[in-house]
Amino acid sequence: MNIKFVEIQNFRKLKCCRIEFTEDTTLFVGANNSGKTTAMEALIKFLQEKKFSVNDFTVTNWLEINSIGQQWKKSKESSLQLNEEELLALMPTLDVWIHVGDDEIHYVTHLIPSLDWKGGLIGVRLRLEPKDIQNLYKDFLNISQTAEDTVVASKIGDIDDQLVLWPRDLKDYISKTIQTQFSIQSYLLDPKNCVVPENGIAKPQNLPIYSERLDTDPFKNLFRVDYIRAQRGLTDNANDSSRGIRKGKLSAQLREYYDVHIDPEKSPTSSDIDALRAIEIAQNSFNEKLQNGFKDALSELETLGYPGFSNPKISLTTKLNPMDGLSHDSAVQFNVIEDDDQTGDSSIRLPEQYNGLGYQNLISIIFELMRFRDEWLRIGKGSKRNKTDNDAYFIPPLHLVLVEEPEAHLHIQVQQVFIRQAYGVLRNRSELLEPSINLTTQLVVSTHSSHIAYEKSFSSLRYFRRLPANSIYALPISVVINLSNVFGEGNETERFVTRYLQTTHSDLFFADAVILVEGPAERMLVPHFIRNQFKGLTEKYISLLEIGGSHAHRLRPLIEHLGITCLIVTDLDSVSPQNNNSAIVPKRNQGYTTNNDTLKTWLPQKMSIDELLNLNKEQKVKRHEDQHFAIRVAYQHPVNVRLVQDEVEVEALPYTFEDALVYENIGIFSTLDGIGLIKKFKNALNEISSITDLGEKLFNDLRTGKKAEFALDIIHLIDPKELTVPKYIRDGLSWLDVQLGGIEQNDAKEFVEEDVKEVVSMNG
Repeated sequence: MNIKFVEIQNFRKLKCCRIEFTEDTTLFVGANNSGKTTAMEALIKFLQEKKFSVNDFTVTNWLEINSIGQQWKKSKESSLQLNEEELLALMPTLDVWIHVGDDEIHYVTHLIPSLDWKGGLIGVRLRLEPKDIQNLYKDFLNISQTAEDTVVASKIGDIDDQLVLWPRDLKDYISKTIQTQFSIQSYLLDPKNCVVPENGIAKPQNLPIYSERLDTDPFKNLFRVDYIRAQRGLTDNANDSSRGIRKGKLSAQLREYYDVHIDPEKSPTSSDIDALRAIEIAQNSFNEKLQNGFKDALSELETLGYPGFSNPKISLTTKLNPMDGLSHDSAVQFNVIEDDDQTGDSSIRLPEQYNGLGYQNLISIIFELMRFRDEWLRIGKGSKRNKTDNDAYFIPPLHLVLVEEPEAHLHIQVQQVFIRQAYGVLRNRSELLEPSINLTTQLVVSTHSSHIAYEKSFSSLRYFRRLPANSIYALPISVVINLSNVFGEGNETERFVTRYLQTTHSDLFFADAVILVEGPAERMLVPHFIRNQFKGLTEKYISLLEIGGSHAHRLRPLIEHLGITCLIVTDLDSVSPQNNNSAIVPKRNQGYTTNNDTLKTWLPQKMSIDELLNLNKEQKVKRHEDQHFAIRVAYQHPVNVRLVQDEVEVEALPYTFEDALVYENIGIFSTLDGIGLIKKFKNALNEISSITDLGEKLFNDLRTGKKAEFALDIIHLIDPKELTVPKYIRDGLSWLDVQLGGIEQNDAKEFVEEDVKEVVSMNG
């Protein structure tokens, strides 16, 4: 048995989305404020806590809910039925779909949807809704009318600014009555009516207004849900019993574990006899020592006379509590240096607080997972508790564990260790290894760490994507993208992309946009261009990936599946078909083509150099209107330059980023002293007056030059803010700036670029 997927409706920014679970570990990834925590909270609130607030409703729904409240005030009770259906359609909802094996049907006899159901999917809808719509309706109207009458009665003179009493509207009423007027109700769903989501937006089945509520908790004895919320403090508060809040120190967790699973005084078994006997012997010995030690003092006290008492006798007894042995600051220690004789007597130890914070937290979180597992399986004393209570004694077949942002206090290396080990820890019991035992564990982790994300395969990732406000949704919402089959089955491209992202530690899954650049020079200088000339982009979270034109197209399935705005900065890479496709300086009307796979197969899907040079800027953009994102390519295009003072401008056709940078900064490179390519460029600019000859010289120098060293030399010799950004990159960054600004401002404006030719002279 396992959860196949859940569908969340009307819960905060998750208006309508499906989240598919893997059979073991599922990772929630996505940019800031994309809904990862919202999804975790929905699972916790519906499956465990059962407590909601008015802020859990999708914000845009309140307009419609308040509209219903206004209709109630104006209409008669006979029209309530229509409003009830409208109101229920706006309520927070969680649909849980479980896969049940043929040998597990006995667990779900109370959830079988029809007589012809033979196993497979079972769906249950959990919905926060009014306990009694009639009572809600009447109470809201009565309180509203009383408030209005009070205001009218208190009106003095011609004062217009009257106090508005609670409830201002139906939302205001619900904010104070949600705990008493609302509850979670459950309903069976029909597996035959399951519909696949479109563009990440779920299509939950409609529930008839008179659907019968389930009488009991549908998941009682089916699920155990445990969770760890994001750790934001390391306080050792042993009295904090709130679920999901991890005790800061390991000693506190050990005390709790001891109390539940080990304490020999609770439901003692034969294996506890030796421990209890040892405690009693120690206690008697200590009592005897106390009596002897206090003998003289107590004898003196006994000679005193107390009114109403005669011959007072004082005795001292002790009670040894093993728990006290774990209650001091040094209860948990770590060996720093082991002793040679292996007796342990000469080992050097330090208390737990002297270990690194990341290591402390790793141990703490892992131990918490161990505790979850052992409580689920009723390990140790847990098997003795409530044995007469069948519900408490029964082990649910499914254990769902939710961990929110474990990286909050785990440094990079520890993050990787955690995600590699977590699921194994949850299954590390002999009871779970027997194939005849139908006990399933599913781990769900939300994260903002690329180091956690790339430790798992794409099949484990669920990407939360923000959608801008539009004509349907007045405010931004989020959808969830399943990355399981983004590259297809057993695809070589998936292996390449996985290895590439792991190697570069890319933050692609957490970015607002991505820029793909051609080589090391662009990777080093484009961030300076952004910092110095595109302040708006510095306020966004942009992932910059260096991946050549021969490989950038391999990222296409992932980029388009994520629906992330993307700028591709690549090279023209002209070749001559007449000369065995050898690289050549680009020229017009020569039949040259591009050797860049990105330009040929992704965007703009053109091979001819002449066609590529003649495309306008809008033709370099691919808009995915249904998914609200766009991709733009930027490559070298003609630049007008003046090589000799007072002569006419001539057209230069750059081949790569480096010569494009030179053409637009002739005044700088003609006087810049340096080595390597910088020296060669300076000599060429001062010795050559023909644009054709200059193009050939730059082309040949770049074929043998070291481009990464060229970029480093530039950063070392001059301030990058003095450079003119190559026009093709400037256009691309301007486009990206508008795209991201438009998303944030919910602005529908289009970006209109003007083809303005740059005139660059020897004076810069």
